Amino acid sequence: MYDDILLPTDGSKGTTETVEHAIAIARDNDATVHVLYVVDSRRYRAAEADTKDEIVRSLEVEGERAVEDLEVDLEDEGLAVETEMRDGIPHREIVEYVDEAGIDLVVMGTHGRTGRDRVQNLGSVTDRVVEDVHTPVLVVDIGD
Repeated sequence: MYDDILLPTDGSKGTTETVEHAIAIARDNDATVHVLYVVDSRRYRAAEADTKDEIVRSLEVEGERAVEDLEVDLEDEGLAVETEMRDGIPHREIVEYVDEAGIDLVVMGTHGRTGRDRVQNLGSVTDRVVEDVHTPVLVVDIGD
């Protein structure tokens, strides 16, 4: 059912459950897991010229570490893995990658906010991906 599963990462440590779900589904379907990290251009665009390069490099190092860590974990599970880093606005890059790579399923985490917190955070990457892709998305509540 699923040949290509996308596991976007932002490098946060609270993604263990999300990764576990992706591993289980990939294993059950003999699927390739695509790991994607997006260097969020909004985090450096407004920076002063003399600090912009430093910020970009810091974000790239963070992304390289996140992608490499997941790649090792997934390969240790015997799964086929493809990795990619992109620069841009995360939800847009994720949606674009889904289309380009022929992704069958996206597995992402959310902080599971409800009520007022959810209203205040409607711009979350996960919410926007769910709205914009034409592929199933498994959203895993990773808590706060």
